[in-house]
Amino acid sequence: MAQYEKNPDAVSALDEMSFYVTQQSGTERPGTGKYLDNQARGIYVDIVSGEPLFASSDKYDSGCGWPSFTKPIEPAHINELQDRTHGMIRTEVRSTYGDSHLGHVFPDGPPDRGGLRYCINSAALRFIPFEDMEAEGYGAYTDQVE
Repeated sequence: MAQYEKNPDAVSALDEMSFYVTQQSGTERPGTGKYLDNQARGIYVDIVSGEPLFASSDKYDSGCGWPSFTKPIEPAHINELQDRTHGMIRTEVRSTYGDSHLGHVFPDGPPDRGGLRYCINSAALRFIPFEDMEAEGYGAYTDQVE
C-alpha cells in the first residue's frame, strides 16, 4: 500500500495559487479552475501528497463554479472540519496526509447520489488520466473510474 505524506519538495514547487489554496486555506475565484470543465476519465489526487481523493465518475456540474464531486474515492483520505470563517458555518475538506485545504462539502448535492457536494479547488488537485493510473501507482482505483 502506498504511503502518503506532506511532501516539502511538492510544497516548494507549488505555484502561487496552489500554495495559497492548499497551505493558506484560500479559495480560487469561481469559474477559473483548470479542472472545472474537465470531463476526462481518471482520478484527482492531492497536489501535495499524491493521496487519491476523487474519481471522475463522481464528478458532476453543480453550477457553483468549482469542480464538484458526490463522494471521495477513499473516505480515509478526507478530513472534514468545522469552518467558521467569513461569518458562516461550513464544513472544510482537507486531505488527511497532505493536510491540504481542498474546499468545502455541502448537503445540496444530487439526492440520488448521496446528497453531498464536495466543492473543490482545482489548485489543490492533480489529475491522473485513466490511461496513466496504473503507471503512476493508482491501478487499485481503475475500477472506480467509469
